[in-house]
Amino acid sequence: MTAEPVETQIFLASTLYGAATLTAALDAGLFAPAGRRLLLVANNAAVPETTPALDRAPGFDRLRTRFDGVLSWNETISPFHPGGWSPRPDDVPLWERQLRLLWGLGTDRVTLVVESIQVNPALAVAQLFPEAPLEVYADGLMSYGPTRNKLDPLIGTRIRRLLHLDLVPGLRPLLLTEFGVPAQVIPGEVFGKVLAELADATELPPAPAEPALLLGQYLSALEILTPEEEEELHLRMLRGAVGRGHRQVVFKPHPTAPARWSRRLEEEAERLGAELTVLETAALAEVVCQRLRPALVVGCFSTALITAGTCYGLPAARTGTGLLLERLTPYQNSNRVPVTLVDALLPEVTDAAPPEPEEDLNGLLAAVGYAMQPQLHPALRPAAERYLAGHLNARTRRYFKRRRLTSLGLPGAIPSQLAFLPRNPAVRRMARRARALRRRLTRKATVTR
Repeated sequence: MTAEPVETQIFLASTLYGAATLTAALDAGLFAPAGRRLLLVANNAAVPETTPALDRAPGFDRLRTRFDGVLSWNETISPFHPGGWSPRPDDVPLWERQLRLLWGLGTDRVTLVVESIQVNPALAVAQLFPEAPLEVYADGLMSYGPTRNKLDPLIGTRIRRLLHLDLVPGLRPLLLTEFGVPAQVIPGEVFGKVLAELADATELPPAPAEPALLLGQYLSALEILTPEEEEELHLRMLRGAVGRGHRQVVFKPHPTAPARWSRRLEEEAERLGAELTVLETAALAEVVCQRLRPALVVGCFSTALITAGTCYGLPAARTGTGLLLERLTPYQNSNRVPVTLVDALLPEVTDAAPPEPEEDLNGLLAAVGYAMQPQLHPALRPAAERYLAGHLNARTRRYFKRRRLTSLGLPGAIPSQLAFLPRNPAVRRMARRARALRRRLTRKATVTR
């Protein structure tokens, strides 16, 4: 009589925040019992050789106890980069056989738990175990937005559920709903206990208690802002915090940000009469919040701005979201929903009085989600039309591009008496001819110069 195959659960993580999310889901009993649980670590940094992976981050040893082993995806596919490599379809059987030998899986039944299933490395790992059921967990605010790319049904139909933190209570995630994937909340109190474990095991450099905490993001590395614009963004954070009366300020830069940004902030703090501490640490921003208990948390659109309030009840403010809403391209950029939510939920750090809270957050999310991915979510069109017809004003206009609304024929695009124009063949021909003429004239002017 043959023995029943053992089940091995493989959890893929690329950030310490993601590993903490998985740990909280395990502690909450959200996974069925398994013979083994393996953590597969991927280092997605642009240059992984110079950036430590999450299993070398402060406090990770506390999380390691929940897993029977830790594997490195980077070592497995070396010298390829995790973000750029995927298997050729004909090589999948060979790769699966090799991974089963390398990781000691034998004939185990495998279940995969991954983040960001629409891109590598999660997509590559899912392809290498074509029979394995999939579960997806959300690393931050992106779960509220639609799936970034259209997923192959052979992948999408294998996904059993989406695990996510209830960062915005009452808001329903859009991620993977095109496949009818049910969402399950990871209890916030369990996640808070995991963060407390990380905080207890993390040594921070000396810093004042209850400061204003500025969270740096490296948006210029994503080519969303220029380095000069991002440097100015950090300076606005500092000026806004000081303008609210804070004289003790702590700046937590992104680990890969250039050092000169800190120097500019120090010069500006001295000019404003504030004491600035630059906190050089790889610890999670949430851990810093727990240890320092800041009187104010300021950032652009970091998930930590929301967890500061959800997990610790700390006041938070944002800056730069208006600029990012303009700069994010294409419109369906997956950062759009996190930026939109932070902008809608938090006050601008330089505002004297907080704005009126968004009264229909689910409606706003439906409208933005439909505008981002109308092919994936056609059923959201009526909700998007209702929201735009009733709530589009000077404040909410920033969440939508007029050109995008026009191309989709949604309210707020152009005056109603001209609504026929985007669909008029004659107008489209004239527009194409005008663009072609403009290009010819531009080329001619360049040649004559």
